[in-house]
Parts: sequence; structure tokens; C-alpha cells
Amino acid sequence: MFALSDDDLALRILGCGDGPASFNAEATRRGTPVISCDPIYRWEGVHIRERIVATYETILDQTRRNLDEFVWNEIRSVEELGQVRMAAMNDFLNDYGQGKAQGRYVAAELPTLPFADTSFDLALCSHLLFLYSSQLGEGFHHVAIRELCRIAREVRIFPLLALGGERSPYVDRSVAELREAGHDVSIENVLYEFRRGGNQMMRIRTLGCVAVRDREENKQ
Repeated sequence: MFALSDDDLALRILGCGDGPASFNAEATRRGTPVISCDPIYRWEGVHIRERIVATYETILDQTRRNLDEFVWNEIRSVEELGQVRMAAMNDFLNDYGQGKAQGRYVAAELPTLPFADTSFDLALCSHLLFLYSSQLGEGFHHVAIRELCRIAREVRIFPLLALGGERSPYVDRSVAELREAGHDVSIENVLYEFRRGGNQMMRIRTLGCVAVRDREENKQ
């Protein structure tokens, strides 16, 4: 989703809106310093597990009704998708108690995050911004992206599609606003594509990161 390199995985990373995903657990095992934030981390693990079980079949049924919106290559069926996602959520649940005690899972949500300026080298936001364009609104998107730019030297957002499979109408306007503020913004293809057409991320090198890069280029 984010074209993460080995160098990226040595950075201080924030996963924003991570939910019951296994990224933090997997990254921690390989030594990557990651903090995940999501409002569901207010709950105890047993309550998150109950919610996963309660919604599991509903989510798969929704996917079955919209099969043509997805690319069934690496994952070949709805049943296999369920198995893959449940394995990832179990990995999360097995890590959650210890990770929460270590401060790796923080109960917080956009558009206001409890982190100091430039706390992270890289902030990742998956399947939240742009995906829920109608539900969250344009104003929320602009404020939320500015908040991510405040706390991280680089921000990556995936995908750029809204629910229904169309490109979010906020993408181009966000790019224009961010560039006007002095950030370096690009839209980049990535290898991951499960939702059809959803193979692009937005990369924002924030103002502080751009200044550092320009200084390095001027030295050469």
C-alpha cells in the first residue's frame, strides 16, 4: 500500500487509523519503532474481539455483493479474504495487550492527535482519508491532513478512492492546498491493488522535510 522500503522501516512510524490490523505487531517483531493510533484502542482486547466476531460475516457479505469492485489475484475468493483478514486480526489481538502497555497502541483520532510537532519520520494513513469522503467531508480532510503534516516529516495516504470506487473529489484540492503551503506532494502508483483502481497513494514531504532535502541538494 505504501511502497515501504527497508530504509522506511527503520524510521519512527505512526500508523493512523490502524484499527485491528497486524502492521504494528509485524513491524515491532522486526525492530521498527511504530505507534498506532485509533479510537478503538480505548477498548480492552476482549471487547475488540467481540466486535470483530459480530461484524465478520456482515463485512464478507458486503464484499460478495460487490465482487466486481475488487481484484481477485493474490486473494482468490471472499472466503480466502476472510481467512487472511482474520489471521491478521488475531495477530493484532495477540499483540494488543502488551503493545498497549508499551505505548504502541494509543487511543486517538483525527483531526487532533496527541503528539508533538515532528514526532515521527513517517505517518501512514490507510483506508480512512479519501475513502470516507462523503462521511467525513472536505473540511475534515484538510484539517486532518494538516495535522498529519504537523506531526510527521512525511505522510502517505492510501487509497485515493472513495467508497464506490471513484477517485475522491478531495484529492486534487488537497494537493493544491498542500503545495500552496509549501509541501512537496506527489501521487504515486503502488504495487498493491485489491479494490479495483485503488493502486495509488499520496506522498507528502512536509515543509520541514522539504527544507532538509533542499539543504542537502544545495551541498552537492
